[in-house]
Amino acid sequence: MNNIVVENQSLKDRFSGLWEKSGMLVVFIGIFMLLSVSVPYFFSLRNMVGLGLSITTLGMLASTMLFALAAADLDLSIGSTIAFTGVLTALLINSTGNIYIGIIGGILAGGLVGWVNGFVIANLELNPLITTLATMQIVRGLAFIISGGRAVGVTEAAFFGLGNGSILGIPNPIWITIVIFSIFGVLLNNTAYGKNVLAIGGNKEAARLAGINVKKTKNLIFILQGLVAGFAGVILASRMTSGQPNAAQGFELNAISACVLGGVSLTGGVATIGGVVVGVMIMGTLQNAMNLMNIPTFYQYVVRGLILLIAVYMDKMKQKKK
Repeated sequence: MNNIVVENQSLKDRFSGLWEKSGMLVVFIGIFMLLSVSVPYFFSLRNMVGLGLSITTLGMLASTMLFALAAADLDLSIGSTIAFTGVLTALLINSTGNIYIGIIGGILAGGLVGWVNGFVIANLELNPLITTLATMQIVRGLAFIISGGRAVGVTEAAFFGLGNGSILGIPNPIWITIVIFSIFGVLLNNTAYGKNVLAIGGNKEAARLAGINVKKTKNLIFILQGLVAGFAGVILASRMTSGQPNAAQGFELNAISACVLGGVSLTGGVATIGGVVVGVMIMGTLQNAMNLMNIPTFYQYVVRGLILLIAVYMDKMKQKKK
């Protein structure tokens, strides 16, 4: 009898471990198969390319948001950073006639926003929620100020190739997102920096006593977050052929939802790049299906909010179990 109980417990533990590692992948496959047979044109080649293109901005943001969450922080300013850097890029290109100055300027501006966030959070030790909520409003305001409250069209057509060109029939933003995921996957799994981030999220004081420079590590997290958000803003401006001061609203919450769905813990210390990719795919697939079914935007807001609640609840259950 004892052997049977032990064996049943062992099977339960194995199933539980398998679910934690691959459960959301199974959920994604199930959602994808269901939508493929129930939503017209969902599984068409044209829509698959469109789906991949639609998740590129979210994927870029989630690839760095996972580091912030893994260190028990978060960044609510990334959506505003995208809008600001897109507008700034358009203005720089129009004023100089040089697309490279615009691209570099936009990326560096994003890095500057990240540096401010990192300095205030790591060095001044202000709450990351309040800090990035403040910078979210400040940077969005700057986007409207420098643009005059309207879209800024780009005069150099060569800039549009960055976001609208393709290689082997696959749009450039998809290739760029794959490269970014690969870079940050290596950074998380194969470098001391990635291990330090997870250690800080697991126990900041223990990480400090182990010799990890917590302030420096956190500063770098937010600088990288800002640089990638700036780059995402440049790509989005290229795709839209203009800088939009109201672009990327709510993207920060979508990135957090994707990360948590992918198994990143809100309390820090746990993150996988593969899980985040799955989380991004789930978010993008549901959004794409709702668009194909012509579900009104207002209802889509409700669905995204419910997804965020579900993701947070799942994270809570995991923490309670541990």
